[in-house]
Amino acid sequence: MSELPQGWVRATVGELAELADGPFGSNLKNAHYSDSGPRVVRLQNIGDGVFRDEHAHITQEHYDQLVKHAVRPRDIVAASLGEDAPRACLIPPWLGPAIVKADCIRVRVLGGIEPRFLMWMLNSAPVRAQAAPAIKGVGRPRLGLGGLKRLAVPLPPVPEQRRIVAAIEEHFSRLDAAEESLRRAKNRTISLRKTIRSLAVAEGVERSLGELLDGIEAGKSFRCHGRPAAADEWGVIKVSAMTWGSFDDQENKAVLTEDRIDPRWEIKPGDLLLSRANTTEYVGASVLVRTCRGRLLLSDKSMRLLVRQDIDKAWLHLALNAPESRAQMSAVATGTSDSMRNISQEKVRAVRLRVPPLERQRQIVAEVERQLSIADTMAAEIGRAFKRSAALRRSILAQAFSGKLVPQDPSDEPASALLERIRAQRAAAETATGRRPRRPATMKAS
Repeated sequence: MSELPQGWVRATVGELAELADGPFGSNLKNAHYSDSGPRVVRLQNIGDGVFRDEHAHITQEHYDQLVKHAVRPRDIVAASLGEDAPRACLIPPWLGPAIVKADCIRVRVLGGIEPRFLMWMLNSAPVRAQAAPAIKGVGRPRLGLGGLKRLAVPLPPVPEQRRIVAAIEEHFSRLDAAEESLRRAKNRTISLRKTIRSLAVAEGVERSLGELLDGIEAGKSFRCHGRPAAADEWGVIKVSAMTWGSFDDQENKAVLTEDRIDPRWEIKPGDLLLSRANTTEYVGASVLVRTCRGRLLLSDKSMRLLVRQDIDKAWLHLALNAPESRAQMSAVATGTSDSMRNISQEKVRAVRLRVPPLERQRQIVAEVERQLSIADTMAAEIGRAFKRSAALRRSILAQAFSGKLVPQDPSDEPASALLERIRAQRAAAETATGRRPRRPATMKAS
């Protein structure tokens, strides 16, 4: 364990704050929620140092019954559930009456400790790494109240805590402004991609997709294992294999060996495929298969478009990915579930496209692909900038909690004195209530 700066001590979160989680089970059910009233702070509200204003309410009457779970401004709320626990933020002053829900932990600091200091500490990489082995469970990984209490943190003097918080938030404010500019640039890149793709159907004679095809081959249903196919096995593509313009041949399931395999359904490089059944976002998505593993079959939720010789297949792929074509397919897809929508061969054939001559199709393909390559380069650079910003945030927190972000002041009261006062106050409170005082943990001071 690294040496602490002068005046710092190590302590557990349980020593520095009073912790309480939210009501479980029948104390807070779906039936208790209302359209207005006191707020319920849930996991959705807890960002990395940011309170997200997602609304959930209970009646005043039920709030009065659960008031021991109430939060107030400057309380910390930490996520107990999730692999990134203890993700934390502060309760804002404008929230009003509110309680924490189960899987959220209220952390109320003691003895004048700066709440924002402990909140940023909980969001730091070293504390997250320390918490990771204590997170238990598959599907719903949980740190729990006890796990949060036992987390050890370095504690500087209170004035230094405040100087550290001011420095962190000054740096983060600049990064916030930079990231907002990046988000605007990312949105412009998304709009640019749509404009570029629209070039594929910007000119020519309007025709139906059916007029451009020699036919449509529907896939087949196969009985499958729950695992992907090995290299020497036949596999069938999953719904997730096809998104707009993207084909992932690793998204497949192994076909049971007793099923009769017909190689006619095998997917080959150069195939133009369309997703017949998929999510609302991806139904009707088309892909031009560039590379593909062998022994991979077309599923019953997909179809292969057999393109006429006088139509450039690459152009048709771009045309089907244009916003105008996507809107048509989305409008005619059927199904009541947002998780799965369907589009029939008849409706696919009816999609209307503006079709230029073959030579012009090839020119459009070259120009669209050139411009999309430029947009891809821009998007990649924006993505790298976001990663650099995230790395800077981690570096700032690492420096802050190792005593390197702001200078130490020898005139500050050492944190050991603060910790002793907190322990004494807790012991006195426990004695007054008739509880046996707990033995303080061993303190290591620099």
